[in-house]
Amino acid sequence: MPNRLAHETSPYLLQHADNPVDWWPWSDGAFAEARERNVPVLLSVGYSSCHWCHVMAHESFEDRATADYLNGHFVSVKVDREERPDVDAVYMEAVQAATGHGGWPMTVFLTPDAEPFYFGTYFPPEPRHGMPSFLQVLQGVHQAWEERRDEVTDVAGKIVRDLAGREISYGDAKVPGEQELAQALLGLTREYDPQRGGFGGAPKFPPSMVIEFLLRHHARTGAEGALQMARDTCERMARGGIYDQLGGGFARYSVDRDWVVPHFEKMLYDNALLCRVYAHLWRATGSELARRVALETADFMVRELRTPEGGFASALDADSDDGTGRHVEGAYYVWTPAQLREVLGEDDAELAARYFGVTEEGTFEEGASVLQLPQRDEVFDAARIDGVRTRLLAARAERPAPGRDDKVVAAWNGLAIAALAETGAYFDRPDLTEAAVAAGDLLVRLHLDDHARIARTSKDGHVGANAGVLEDYADVAEGFLALASVTGEGVWLEFAGLLLDHVLARFTDPESGALYDTAADAERLIRRPQDPTDNAVPSGWSAAAGALLSYAAHTGSAPHRTAAERALGVVKALGPRVPRFIGWGLAVAEAVLDGPREIAVVGPAPDDEATRTLHRTALLGTAPGAVVAVGTPDGDEFPLLAERPLVRNGPAAYVCRNFTCDAPTTDPDRLRAALGG
Repeated sequence: MPNRLAHETSPYLLQHADNPVDWWPWSDGAFAEARERNVPVLLSVGYSSCHWCHVMAHESFEDRATADYLNGHFVSVKVDREERPDVDAVYMEAVQAATGHGGWPMTVFLTPDAEPFYFGTYFPPEPRHGMPSFLQVLQGVHQAWEERRDEVTDVAGKIVRDLAGREISYGDAKVPGEQELAQALLGLTREYDPQRGGFGGAPKFPPSMVIEFLLRHHARTGAEGALQMARDTCERMARGGIYDQLGGGFARYSVDRDWVVPHFEKMLYDNALLCRVYAHLWRATGSELARRVALETADFMVRELRTPEGGFASALDADSDDGTGRHVEGAYYVWTPAQLREVLGEDDAELAARYFGVTEEGTFEEGASVLQLPQRDEVFDAARIDGVRTRLLAARAERPAPGRDDKVVAAWNGLAIAALAETGAYFDRPDLTEAAVAAGDLLVRLHLDDHARIARTSKDGHVGANAGVLEDYADVAEGFLALASVTGEGVWLEFAGLLLDHVLARFTDPESGALYDTAADAERLIRRPQDPTDNAVPSGWSAAAGALLSYAAHTGSAPHRTAAERALGVVKALGPRVPRFIGWGLAVAEAVLDGPREIAVVGPAPDDEATRTLHRTALLGTAPGAVVAVGTPDGDEFPLLAERPLVRNGPAAYVCRNFTCDAPTTDPDRLRAALGG
């Protein structure tokens, strides 16, 4: 019989709806039940494409004996971290403070007042590798609750007090200057892996936000070392197994330092951020590889993640059926030499093995290889390789596909909108820009209420109950601002402004200018989460700073500019010390130091060819954080177009920064030179 999760919209929660565990969703009712029964709460947090979440579910939550013990002695609460990032953040901070590490599945035991007192991640069904079994943990917690209640509640109270005291070192609320950004670059250089690209060791994550900083820093200062790190890292990732050499798109991370073996789930946010990174790398260098990867990644998102409603699904699972009924990580993506021969025949299979680095020993498990593009001196016949790739992709499509998490997360769709809008504009792919517009329409129609408050998720055209957090407001505003610059439709600028008004009113500390991840009127947790560091995605804090800055450049709004600059104080404090974890904040700081530049392109008509040329030239400028408005001189959609007349009855571009404007130009080459393009 289904449990209480059967009526939820989260695919992750629905995966547990038939468990024998009597799950509750996160709700007041769950904690009221715990108080009434006088039992602790088991909080289990995960997400649908998490491999070890599935493992623990199969081993423990589907096990009748374990479920009976849980149901008898606990109230069990299941949370999708992608739906409730606030709940996840608060308790993950507690886990990391107590154990020194964290991860998913996250397993936390709480008092009925939601105060944590015992922590872990994955627990096995039997003791192994020095870890107790999950049932042993449950028995130990139950015994402590029954026999040492005062000690448990004292521990819980101390943890909550300690969390409340973990205030962020905010800095002096001033924008980072040349010195801090140079120190950040030096810090990145020290952690850079010159042999393999990327930063640090294994596991190795794609550093998309750091690369954006490096590209902007090079554009502003001409620092060749910054461009080299960005270019080499992008090439190594694109040649590695972390990139899907057949279908495009990136896996979550590489388990090794060489980008060979990925953790195979494909997340919308990674692909949105990396699509934009490669498009910007192409803009800076003209790299054909960057162009190909940007377009293939954009096409992957539209082909495999787009929902019938026009939004973008959250993720594809790492695991799929290997053809024998077993769910195996990577089964959809890896190849053995025998499988190549079966699809391609002997000669083309031998060619494919050389080209993609498939070996008899295998680079993954059980003799299978992850496809790569190893550096080789050999020259390959491009047409023949294209044929091989097409046939392999068609054969792969016959395999059981990984599961898809169909929920639409507002923030991640905002990132996808920005990437697709720009990629479509750069490469003359109006279909990509149209996909971005359709996703924007869905967010406005479904996720925004009459007061422009945004809902975190939707699924199958039904909006979820969870309120948007700071990253939702900031990333969707970022996407809308990109749409405004690309499409010339001022309504997107208006919607961005409505979202950013909420950031100023409900997420910003009026005294310090610091930002919170949840609104002032949001559900009260044991701590109001507040994290300025960029991890898998830009933090809400740095994303808000960037969107506020762009909006101020478009409109001249002093309050938005001031809020952006105050928010960047934390980047001044953290950038020189931990630059890998505040890359988007550093990228926004680059935009502040450059102006950012404001480009107004006016023309006699929207479809005028010369106007379109100037507009595209403006979009291709590399000046950090530049904003672009395009329209007719008498249009009122963009403040930047006010009092910008045509020149000799023809289109012209006006470039301004720091309250100073250049003479208007009608020459795309002069505009390109003015914008570093």
